[in-house]
Amino acid sequence: MENQEKKVIADIKKYAKMGQMDAVKVMAKDLVRTRRYVKKFIMMKANIQAVSLKIQTLRSNNQMAQAMKGVTKAMQTMNKQLKLPQIQKIMMEFERQSEIMDMKEEMMSDAIDDAMGDEDDEEESDAIVSQVLDELGLSIGDEISALPGTGGSLSVSTKEKGKVAAAEGVSDADADLQARLDNLRRE
Repeated sequence: MENQEKKVIADIKKYAKMGQMDAVKVMAKDLVRTRRYVKKFIMMKANIQAVSLKIQTLRSNNQMAQAMKGVTKAMQTMNKQLKLPQIQKIMMEFERQSEIMDMKEEMMSDAIDDAMGDEDDEEESDAIVSQVLDELGLSIGDEISALPGTGGSLSVSTKEKGKVAAAEGVSDADADLQARLDNLRRE
């Protein structure tokens, strides 16, 4: 269109020099019409781009809505599958079984330690502590004498343990387990 406009302007100049004013007026009207069409084409191009942008925006919004729909369905499915009371019951049972296993492991470890007589390990560890304190210029006797005394015995008889357990409201199962542990320790 722009090339055609340049050609029309050149023709208008040419015919004006030749003195043909009627042809110049017709060509001037063509030039005005051509310029109008150029403006209309530019406007149409801008409108088409605007519509294209709107369509692209609508398509993006639709894709986002579809994605949200899928996420919502997945969340609904997960919420239906999660049964909180059942999960809570399972967790409580797990905790209970874990505590029982820990108690049994501790009892077995104590029984093995008692059976194996790991008193040598304690004597060896005391020797290492004494050596380290000697290297530092300290004495374990000084440290122990600085501690306040209790004035009582640390050992408690089995009968007294049973009385303490009963006084504290320990269940029969726990008392039974304690009695078994005490029997294992004596053997």
